[in-house]
Amino acid sequence: MMGGIWMDVVVLVAYFAVIIGIGLSQRSKSGSMEGFALGDRQTPWWAVLASILAAEISAATFLGAPESGFSEGNWTYAQFSIGTILARIIVSFLFIPLFYRHGVISLYEFLETRFGRRTRTWASATFLVTRVLAMGTRLYVSAIILVLAWQLWRGTPVDAWEKFWIFAAAVVLVTLLTALYTAVGGIRAVIWTDFIQVGVLIAALGFSIFFLLQAIPGGWSTAAQHFQRPLFWNFAKPSADPGVWAWIKNVLTSEYTIWAAVIGSTFVTMSTHGIDQDTVQRMLTAKNRRESAKATILSGLADLPVVCSFILVGILVATFYKTGQSLLPAGVAGREAFPYFILTQMPAGMRGLVVAGIMATAMGSLSTALNALGTSFARDFVLPRKEALSPITEAERVRVLRWSTVLFAGLIILVGLSTAYYMAHHPKAAIIPLVLGILGFTFGSLLGVFLVGVLTRTRGSDFGNVLGMICGFAAVIFFSNGDLQKLVGFATASADGQPEPLLVLAFPWRITLGTFVTIGVALCFRTSEAARATMRSEVATHT
Repeated sequence: MMGGIWMDVVVLVAYFAVIIGIGLSQRSKSGSMEGFALGDRQTPWWAVLASILAAEISAATFLGAPESGFSEGNWTYAQFSIGTILARIIVSFLFIPLFYRHGVISLYEFLETRFGRRTRTWASATFLVTRVLAMGTRLYVSAIILVLAWQLWRGTPVDAWEKFWIFAAAVVLVTLLTALYTAVGGIRAVIWTDFIQVGVLIAALGFSIFFLLQAIPGGWSTAAQHFQRPLFWNFAKPSADPGVWAWIKNVLTSEYTIWAAVIGSTFVTMSTHGIDQDTVQRMLTAKNRRESAKATILSGLADLPVVCSFILVGILVATFYKTGQSLLPAGVAGREAFPYFILTQMPAGMRGLVVAGIMATAMGSLSTALNALGTSFARDFVLPRKEALSPITEAERVRVLRWSTVLFAGLIILVGLSTAYYMAHHPKAAIIPLVLGILGFTFGSLLGVFLVGVLTRTRGSDFGNVLGMICGFAAVIFFSNGDLQKLVGFATASADGQPEPLLVLAFPWRITLGTFVTIGVALCFRTSEAARATMRSEVATHT
């Protein structure tokens, strides 16, 4: 069952050697702040596109999307791609030209120019904390297949603590290897390793679909018999309760619906691709804003077939086991079904390729996060203080960037270990809501502040923006926690007479709520004359 393991090891070692070699080779081109953080803005659009895809298709997608297909039997999760395409068009015309015009390295520099230092500091700190937490939870996912491999090799079940230690070893190893080439090669190392990793990912995905269709008797025609309704569109119409409020409540409390796809997903993607240093930093490496916009929009169009293919893999895996080609052990959870299939059914060598694809998704999103976290922390917090004390050289700036990258590698390892402990002891927790849910608590506040800054000229202030962000965060916490709602009496009586929360938002709606609450509060405050003068001076300088 686990024969040919040495061939798989050779494939994996070759993959790691190529990735690290390419990353380290970029050291000589990363000797300046601009070179380390933005690659001197010389990256071709097609490489930026591949890098954006690599950041988006994390290990959570590689295993989480098949989990959705395996359990739901349809493509309702892929509805999210509608909103992502709409949002990328908005980002390409609203945010990208602005960031190029102001020549920012950290996106949050714009907020200081527009409002003041406090808004920049709060926004950057919010990004740093949120991205570390989100990246740590994503990183854990790549280790799932290693736990299954150990269990199959040993032939006995793995208990919670053994799972944790395997997860821990994988998290530490992957993070340290990724941090090595990211800290040395900067954004160029990130982008060109991403380009290779996307190739490995696509190859692994294509082979998985081909192999599954060959393994299922009747191929596609048999798999089609196991599709579940609705196939793609879910309008969230309540099946029992009549009335408009019942429908609205069902929309806001359901995760994969057309409404979440068109509205919720648009706001999610506007935040992740418009005001998140993680993704936008690679967009700013393009030669100009037109090349950046082209890469951004086309990445959205490419994302739909890729995500649909991942979901198809999950449906095909479910079909394979339902048709009795093999038995899926009772202890294997939905998110483990695809990794279990890889380990027990795929031939040696090809099995190593697919595992390398999982590692590629983990390292692709991790390298970007490390570079963005290091850049924002250095640019927004460390370097301003150092430069205020005395002039520093370009080499010293790059040294700060590299050590900042190492610092956040350590923090991500801590979060990854905590996530591994939680998931090892709570095996039924779903992957995608866990990862996306973290961003939902704070990114709405960030997006709201940026929208006020971009769409108005005289509204928003340092105090008002911070207050708006806090209110947006509090609103999302309240409407995402049923126990908190019941505690303050925001509840209705259920059929058995027990109180139930009035409305618990599904994770796609959190960013939308946080955005509107933040905007509503921030608009109540007027921009100071000093901030408006700074903005006028900045615009004149870059005109």
